[in-house]
Amino acid sequence: MRRAKLDSRILRFSRSSLITSLTGAQSTLSPPLMPTQARLKKVTAGVSAAADTLEIVSATVKTPFLDAICITTRALLNAVETVKQNKDGCSELLEQTHQLLHAIIALHIKSDRGELSPLALNNIANFTKTLHKIHHFVEAQQQRSRIRNFFRQGEMNALLKDCSAELQQALDFFHVGAMDSVLMDATTLQEYSENRHREVLELIDNLADANGSDGASSINRLFSSAESSLISISVLPSEPKIFHGRELELSQILEYFSNEPIRVAILGAGGMGKTSLARAVIHNPGIAAAYGQRRFFITCDTASSKVELAGLLAAQVGIKGGRDLSRPVLRHFAVAPPSLLVLDNLETLWDQRESRGEIEEFLSLLTDIQHLALIITMRGAERPAKVGWTRPFLPPLQPLSQDAARKTFVDIADDDHDSKDIDKVLLLTDNLPLAISLVAHLVDLEGCSNVLHRWEQERTSIISEGHDRRSNLDLSISLSLSSPRVTSSPNSRELLSLLGMLPDGLSDVELRQSNIPINDILSCKATLLGTSLAYNDEQGRIKSLVPIREYMLVFHPPKDYLLRPLLKYFHQLLDVYQANRGTLSHPELTTRMESNISNMQNVLRNALHRGNPDLAATIYSTCHLDMFSVASGRGRIPCMQLIPDALPRPSNHRLEVYVIIRLLHLWRYHPILDPEELVNQAQQHFKYIDDFDLECRFYLALGQYYQYHDDNRLKAEECYQKALLSSISNGDIRRQTDSLDALANIEWQNGDYLAGQKHAYESRRLSRISADLFREARALRTEAMCWNNLGNFKHTISLCKWARELLALCGLSGGEVDCAIMNTQAEIHKQKSEYMEARDINNQILQKISFEQEPFDHALAVFNLSELEVQIGGPKAVVQRNIDTVKAMFSTIGYLRGFACCDMLLGDLKLREGELASAEQLFEKCVKSSQGKDGEIMSYCLERLGNPRCWTVAKSSYTWTVIFLAHVLQSQEKLGLFKALQFWGDVFLNQGETKSAASLYTVALEGFTQLDIHRSRGECLVGLGEISQCQGDLSDALEHWKMARGLFERSSQTKQVADIDERLERTQREVQQRHQRNLTLLSDLRAPAGELDGVQVVESEDIEQNGEPQNQSLDGQRVVVSVQSE
Repeated sequence: MRRAKLDSRILRFSRSSLITSLTGAQSTLSPPLMPTQARLKKVTAGVSAAADTLEIVSATVKTPFLDAICITTRALLNAVETVKQNKDGCSELLEQTHQLLHAIIALHIKSDRGELSPLALNNIANFTKTLHKIHHFVEAQQQRSRIRNFFRQGEMNALLKDCSAELQQALDFFHVGAMDSVLMDATTLQEYSENRHREVLELIDNLADANGSDGASSINRLFSSAESSLISISVLPSEPKIFHGRELELSQILEYFSNEPIRVAILGAGGMGKTSLARAVIHNPGIAAAYGQRRFFITCDTASSKVELAGLLAAQVGIKGGRDLSRPVLRHFAVAPPSLLVLDNLETLWDQRESRGEIEEFLSLLTDIQHLALIITMRGAERPAKVGWTRPFLPPLQPLSQDAARKTFVDIADDDHDSKDIDKVLLLTDNLPLAISLVAHLVDLEGCSNVLHRWEQERTSIISEGHDRRSNLDLSISLSLSSPRVTSSPNSRELLSLLGMLPDGLSDVELRQSNIPINDILSCKATLLGTSLAYNDEQGRIKSLVPIREYMLVFHPPKDYLLRPLLKYFHQLLDVYQANRGTLSHPELTTRMESNISNMQNVLRNALHRGNPDLAATIYSTCHLDMFSVASGRGRIPCMQLIPDALPRPSNHRLEVYVIIRLLHLWRYHPILDPEELVNQAQQHFKYIDDFDLECRFYLALGQYYQYHDDNRLKAEECYQKALLSSISNGDIRRQTDSLDALANIEWQNGDYLAGQKHAYESRRLSRISADLFREARALRTEAMCWNNLGNFKHTISLCKWARELLALCGLSGGEVDCAIMNTQAEIHKQKSEYMEARDINNQILQKISFEQEPFDHALAVFNLSELEVQIGGPKAVVQRNIDTVKAMFSTIGYLRGFACCDMLLGDLKLREGELASAEQLFEKCVKSSQGKDGEIMSYCLERLGNPRCWTVAKSSYTWTVIFLAHVLQSQEKLGLFKALQFWGDVFLNQGETKSAASLYTVALEGFTQLDIHRSRGECLVGLGEISQCQGDLSDALEHWKMARGLFERSSQTKQVADIDERLERTQREVQQRHQRNLTLLSDLRAPAGELDGVQVVESEDIEQNGEPQNQSLDGQRVVVSVQSE
């Protein structure tokens, strides 16, 4: 039934479209086609059918890069429809693309459960990049401008040559010969495509059969809208099938649930059954009814920090992406319905002294959520601090009673053994549940007498070796390892020793693809599962329990010959990641990396020593894993600290420069003790190597350090120029884009926004040619910053949106560049005085990151929030405390520019509070230190100093207002120019030149309206209202101030709103008083009774100067009296 359903859907995707396209090409009703056009149409139909099939494969097996190939192929087919020139070239590229699409489909059909090796993934990734280039080439053939085509002819020819060469490399790898499918007739091509569909159906059926019902349901979900839901259903471990002797503890825990909050720690020695008790609780019918799908079970032994624990929680509850997900997780549980959270094996985190404090703090924050029930399991008898555990405490678990131990034994080994022998066997286990399970499985295979005999032999051997203090649990594990079933499969012990170092476990595909030198490795896996030395988790990965892993690491650590192939496999996986950062299919690759991140750390740590023959590759891979960990929000990996002492001797010059580059990139996470020494070392190493790419990367990293850490723009720009020249001379487009983007960033900081925009645009253009979406998104962000300062907010918003869409396609949402783009979006809102929107975005950034994992970005977000609090009138003490905190953060990471930023913000706070002398001193200090170096700080401080309304005593020379105008004219800041005009309006108003002031206010108001700057519009309207007031036109003044009030409300200016309300009330009262005086005057004029309708009150400017009727002036109005005669 499932087969028929899928078959109909697949055929609906492709069969009808294929037949229509092909038969349409032969229709006698259509005009005859030229050979080139016919060729293009036929290959387009074939590519479309292949893309349909590949989409089904992609949705089924989730291979990295397949989604990217499908999306790009669809875009390519759309572009082909409007090709105007070079149709032969386009046809040839599409024909080879058609061959490769079918080759990739065939590779999956022949693969191991649809999963491909890192080597195959790397070649598919290369084909993906080639497809982007083909798409760019085909799009260019739509250009109608002959002049533009002429100037781009060389570029397009080079691109076509590159595409052809790369396609041929792909064809060679996939062993594709001279396939003639594109030359087939319609019927043959239809049959070929349908055969491929059938093979894909068989692949899907095989995967479903292998995965059981879960696999089938996952395939059925391919066509369900539920897949797009953000709600994640927690995958719970199964309910324990054998569970005796813990009824009292289970009853006590269930009793806790009658009173909130529930905070339970299940403690006890290793192998005591803590996890089984927690599983029994979470599957209790009453608990299941109360919490339903809000039950979460987290295994903590794969996490090494609070951030990784938060990541595990986030994955369970459906939170996507991000760096430090601690805050999003806490927020999720705070607003979610009542939930039950079990943290299993928490001791693996809590026992580490360096992480204990942050784990206890995180637990404390979790337990602040009253409706979140928390259960932890931990080895030992000590509970984490900072948590109000439910009382009375649950005592640490003790060994099972004799009756419960016997029942457990009988459930596993049956009761057909002599009762006395059973008692003897149980004596060997100390009634520990894990030991009982291991020994019972042995008895089930060998019988009691054989197990007792081997126990004595094993114990004698252990004591003779001096290990007489080992526990009975250790002895049980040792006995299991020497059982006939394990000894008959000797490689099973080797596999178990390997699992001892792999807390993430291994999938069947990884067991085979990693080429571990263990014969019949899946049979060994079955042996370990049969003896309970290992188990399959919910994802089908084979793992071993923590006590067994620890035993194996102490007594049977894995041998180098076992680890070396696995190390090579991880090298290849990390190389694929490093070579393809920023591609469309990054999410799937990220998932594959995340499944092994703890494994990779352990294996790499074990190999970071000078005796390792693959030491250089290990160090490269460690750097790559560190990049992945930082980019995905996990922070630095501890292995990085081991590299300096592990570097090979004699020196590997290329490797040491690579490590220095990585260390320079990490300045945001910790201060570099002696950066100049690192620079000197790198320069010495370059004397022995000739690597232009490495040289470019070094100068880029060094420039970044000078720019952001030392705040030395001249040195930074010099480094970037060296990198650019080197990359141009060697034709390295990637490094050109990096260098251009870096230069654009420098120019933006220096206030040269037009130059920065041009360099950023060129970086974006080159990124698009090289199909590097990550670099394109980064360049878009830099260009957006320049347009923002130039006052083109609409274009800035569009660029930011585009950049974030590209990052989402790359799987890098929530990463460093995404946070930077969000910061730019917040800056736009701030410029427009939409302070609350800016605050919301900065809060989102702050929730994604922590100071421990991203100190620079965290400090920047707190700084931005503090700046917004100054603007909206936040409490002085809170803002002052935040500024001090940020300054300390910047000091910790050595960010010198941050000190000036804190000083200017402190000056703004003091200015708001009326501490004018201190504010002026701080602003002038910042101007002096940033002159010619930092356009952003200069603009900020000069705007405050040049604003006459900020200072109670008018300066006769208005020097700073003049300087601010000169500055914005030089930097071409559109918004700054309108503010300067507004300030000069204030100057002229102060001097009584209302006509000039009104003209300046009007021009500035028009500019602010165009840019949609709410607060500044309100300030201009206030000025215009004051001018109207001076001229006696109170109704016009009221109209201006009412409009200003709405704008001040929009920009959260509560003080200005209150001031406007006071103005309006005072002025309206004055108008009423004037009106009353006018009525009194009319009464004095003794107008005839009943002729009051003949009295008119008109504005003075509405009355003609000559020939006006008899009148009398009253308070700026003219009262015109017209007495009707009888």
